[in-house]
Amino acid sequence: MGAPRLSSTPLPGIGVRYDLTTREQRRLSVVAHRDGTRTVNAYRSDDPDACALSVRLTAAETEALIDAMKPAHHSPNLLSTTELGLVAERIALSTLSYWNGRLLGETRMRTETGASIVAVLRRAEAIPSPTPGFRLAGGDTLIVIGTREGVEAAAGILGRE
Repeated sequence: MGAPRLSSTPLPGIGVRYDLTTREQRRLSVVAHRDGTRTVNAYRSDDPDACALSVRLTAAETEALIDAMKPAHHSPNLLSTTELGLVAERIALSTLSYWNGRLLGETRMRTETGASIVAVLRRAEAIPSPTPGFRLAGGDTLIVIGTREGVEAAAGILGRE
């Protein structure tokens, strides 16, 4: 898997163009205009010189997009699970779920899928590291971490009605 490549080109009288080539060999560019606006361009995969999309953003829109791409609450010290082959997902437990009112240990989640339920969000409360004796309730949101396959299997188990 190749690393993304980023280059910059000064555009006299306009600003600077930043070109990104992704690991999938897709090309994106951002023109940082001197007036603070940005133009985001995406190029066609079958012709990397043909622009498929061009969007001009105001400075405020640019800030909003940056916030969406890297939220302010992001910390570089947090575990980056995707680099380790792990994913973390929120899985909602339906009120009609088979597991509504049952103990977490009864799911046999870690044994069956290798995924772990690391927290439960219930109403306005977060319950970190729930034990096997924790009683699940419809409306809970479970924070599950594991491999992509394990988390998908966990979602299947938790979706049982």
